[in-house]
Amino acid sequence: MIVTISNDDGETLFDINKIDDEAKQQEARVIVQKVGNLGTVIEALDFASRTHRANLEQLLTSCEEAKVEEKTNETSTES
Repeated sequence: MIVTISNDDGETLFDINKIDDEAKQQEARVIVQKVGNLGTVIEALDFASRTHRANLEQLLTSCEEAKVEEKTNETSTES
């Protein structure tokens, strides 16, 4: 399994299959799987959040009675 690590120094490719130590190889595979799962969860949460915001906006725009008018504060300065 080839993994690309991107950082300030650029991109570096690593082949997890070439790790000699079985324990380190297994740990690398588990970490790659966890990172992938977290990426999926982040994407799902972002999608859900955007969907709920859009639904809220749609609901609120149909409720004119809930709309609040902004009042402008006029302040006068005395010289």
